[in-house]
Amino acid sequence: MLPSQPYLLRAIYEWIVDNDMTPYVLVNARNDDVHVPVQYIDNGKIVLNIAPRAVSSLELGNDAIIFSARFSGNPTDVSFPVSAVMAIYAKENGQGMVFNESDNDGGDDSTPTPSEKKTKRPNLKIVK
Repeated sequence: MLPSQPYLLRAIYEWIVDNDMTPYVLVNARNDDVHVPVQYIDNGKIVLNIAPRAVSSLELGNDAIIFSARFSGNPTDVSFPVSAVMAIYAKENGQGMVFNESDNDGGDDSTPTPSEKKTKRPNLKIVK
């Protein structure tokens, strides 16, 4: 069978948007195929707002998530494998779904890259 994670991501995304809330994804940025602005990576992870008003050309595919967004006013193409998604949740209340490491192929969490060590961003936590 195909992995269930992309289907669950799409369903939770729609549920969050249908409830007029803001969908955020927590992504393991250490995965080789993750293409995000490195200055926003914190501790090997990045939190991304994927609300319809925040992104354009959003594709929630079976293998990858792709969209365009502005970071500090600069248009940026973002892409990452579905397997790198660690969680999807509503910003306003934390409701959503956390994926186990066995559910995704996010890579090793042990060693930060040099650019991650320089990043000084607030640490977001998922509250259930």
